[in-house]
Amino acid sequence: MREKVAVVGATGLVGRMMLKVLEVRNFPISELHLFASERSAGTKMQYCGKTYTVELLSDENIKKAAVKYAIFSAGGDVSKRYAPVFAECGGVAIDNSSYWRMDKSVPLVVPEVNPEAAFAHNGIIANPNCSTIQAVVALKPLHDAFKIKRIVYSTYQAVSGAGRQGYDDLTNGVNGQPPKKFPHPIAFNVLPHIDVFTESGYTKEELKMVNETRKILGDEALRITATTARVPVYYGHSESINVEFYNPVTRAAALEVLKNAKGVVLCDDPQNNVYPMPINAEGRDEVFVGRVREDKSVDSGLNLWVVADNIRKGAATNAVQIAELLHSRV
Repeated sequence: MREKVAVVGATGLVGRMMLKVLEVRNFPISELHLFASERSAGTKMQYCGKTYTVELLSDENIKKAAVKYAIFSAGGDVSKRYAPVFAECGGVAIDNSSYWRMDKSVPLVVPEVNPEAAFAHNGIIANPNCSTIQAVVALKPLHDAFKIKRIVYSTYQAVSGAGRQGYDDLTNGVNGQPPKKFPHPIAFNVLPHIDVFTESGYTKEELKMVNETRKILGDEALRITATTARVPVYYGHSESINVEFYNPVTRAAALEVLKNAKGVVLCDDPQNNVYPMPINAEGRDEVFVGRVREDKSVDSGLNLWVVADNIRKGAATNAVQIAELLHSRV
C-alpha cells in the first residue's frame, strides 16, 4: 500500500537528503507534499523524475494534504507549532528537531535499537540527535551482551551538522574569509563548542547525548559524560567512545557482537590501517565501528571509534527508517 507523505523543510540541507533517501529506498509514496516557509514556498524541486512545487506550511495546507507521514527538518519552533497539526489530521509527524525528544509522551526512536518504542506514539515521533544515533547503534548490542555501567563520549563533528552556514564557513574559511556561523574559524581548527553553553559548563549538544542515550536505552540512571567538538570535515561525525561494563568483556567477544549487529559495519584491522573514517562513511546509511580495544584502566572496559554520515544516518535515513517501520505494520 502506498501512502501520502510530506517533507517539512524540504528545501534545506537535511530536507533535500530526506527526499534523496526516500527515493533511494523506494518508499511507497502515492502522493508527495513538500512544505517550507513563505521564503521558500513556490520553489521547484525534483523527486523521482517529477517536478514538485514547494507549498507554504500552514494549517490549511496541512489539512488539505491529509498525509500519513510527515518527516520534519525545519527547526524546533516549526515542529512545536505544526507537528501536532499533522497528528490531529490523523498523520504521524517524524521530527528531526530537538523539541520533542525529551517529552515523556513522545518516543525517541532509532529503528536498529528500540523499534518497538515507535508504536507507542500519539502522532509524534522524535528523531534523536545525529551524534546520539550513531553512538547507540554501536552501543546497544554491546549493552545487551555485557550491560553498560558508564559511557564517556568524545565527538569530532562535521560542519554540515550546523547546516548550510556551517558548511559554508569551512569552504570560505579555507579561502581566508571570516566565519559567519561559528564564533571562531573552523578551517584548520577544532572548536570544543557545539550549541550553547549551559550553567553547568556543558553545552546543550553534550547534554543531548547524555539524556537521549538514557532515554533510548531505557536507563535513566546510566552514568554518561560527553565532550563534543566541531572539526573541519564536511560530512561524517567521528566519536571516541569509552565504555565500562558490569560484565566481563574482551576485544574478541566485542568484535563478535559487533560483527553481527544490525546497521553496523565493522572496520577493525589496525595492522592494515583499516578503521572507520568520515571520508568512507559519506553517503552511507550504516554506522562504522573500529579501533575496538580493551580499556585496562577498569575491570571491564572498551574503547571504540564510531563514524557515520551525520546527514544520512544521523538525520534523513533514521527518519525514513522510522516511517518504514510504521508502514511495515500497516
